[in-house]
Amino acid sequence: MELALQQEKAKQLRADIVKMTYLAKSGHPGGSLSCVEMLMALYYNIMKVDPSNPGWEERDRFVLSKGHACPALYAVLADKGYFPREDLWTLRKFHSHLQGHPDMRKTPGVDANTGSLGQGVSIAGGMALAAKYKGESHRVFVITGDGESQEGLVWEAAMSAAHYKLDNLTVLLDHNGLQIDGTNDEVMGVGDMMAKYEAFGFVCVKVDGHDIGAVVEAVNTPHPGKPLFVCCETHKGHGVSFMEDQVGWHGKAPNKEQYEQAMKELGVSDNG
Repeated sequence: MELALQQEKAKQLRADIVKMTYLAKSGHPGGSLSCVEMLMALYYNIMKVDPSNPGWEERDRFVLSKGHACPALYAVLADKGYFPREDLWTLRKFHSHLQGHPDMRKTPGVDANTGSLGQGVSIAGGMALAAKYKGESHRVFVITGDGESQEGLVWEAAMSAAHYKLDNLTVLLDHNGLQIDGTNDEVMGVGDMMAKYEAFGFVCVKVDGHDIGAVVEAVNTPHPGKPLFVCCETHKGHGVSFMEDQVGWHGKAPNKEQYEQAMKELGVSDNG
């Protein structure tokens, strides 16, 4: 699919995210909407995967460390054919395989259980180290959040990844500047993330996280002998005017009027 068509596809995926949280009456739309293009860059352009065989040993691995943003991942997985799109409307309901945070035991295409923030970079690093140890060629990608980067485990994982020269690991940061209790700077400033990851031994690139082509180019940056860090500058709630850059939409579902307004803005009249 051409990049121009992928940017249009992003609107449909955003509509699916809004509908999922609306029907569930709970969820995290803000951080889900901010990482749509990051996920699309990986799943539509870079990662080696097979939706008909989710457990394929040679597949690339993906970890959504900011697990509360799983509606975005579910929308992409459904669009790629891992499971029927209709399943999306069962988000967070009893007996649904789409939990409020990713569960690899239930959802086809999910490679790691996440939700407790700070763990995903470590999980991905372990996957990458195991691949090196076994002589396997697949790559490992992880999307982490900036609020999540206040967790010490993130930095232990970064130190380990550089030490073991995990050039099969790519860490993408969803840098939207907001977390559940306010701005990052108000809660606990994370500082210059580029400088920090570079100091830990990563090759570092900064990019517009809502430009699929730019994210693809950044992820394809050569980094032999070192892990790669891609700082994706994004907007929480991107694509829906009343959610964009509003901390209150971190973990709140839209009501009927807000849902209808979002669908109108996204150009979707019938999102069934």
